[in-house]
Amino acid sequence: MNVIKYRDGYRYQLAEGYAVQTAIFPPRHIATDFIILATNGMLIINGGYAWDGPSGPSFDSKNFMRGSLVHDALYQLMREGKLSERWREMADRKLQRICIEDGMWKIRAWWVYRAVRDFGGSSAAVCKQTILEAP
Repeated sequence: MNVIKYRDGYRYQLAEGYAVQTAIFPPRHIATDFIILATNGMLIINGGYAWDGPSGPSFDSKNFMRGSLVHDALYQLMREGKLSERWREMADRKLQRICIEDGMWKIRAWWVYRAVRDFGGSSAAVCKQTILEAP
């Protein structure tokens, strides 16, 4: 029987590559199939990357999508053990700044930042994602 292997938990898929400068400077160049983080802080997310969008008690507004993409990519590098969790606060601040740049009210962006600071630690912790099979 033919079996597929897949992962769940994603709602969005990036249609085109995206690059953004960060203040996160890993000691070595990091590259996965979909995410590149250079030592100069340049983050490149390749087209096809899948992420779950904004998490928690929130809604997926346009002023939250770019920030959630960048934040999820950085947290994924942490979960995979490729980026030190010491960069977590910088990733959380980048989320806040991007949301404000994209038109989110500063008070909402502050609450977004507080939420990821207070409740996001387990999402950045090193872990291996379960691979599912069907049928």
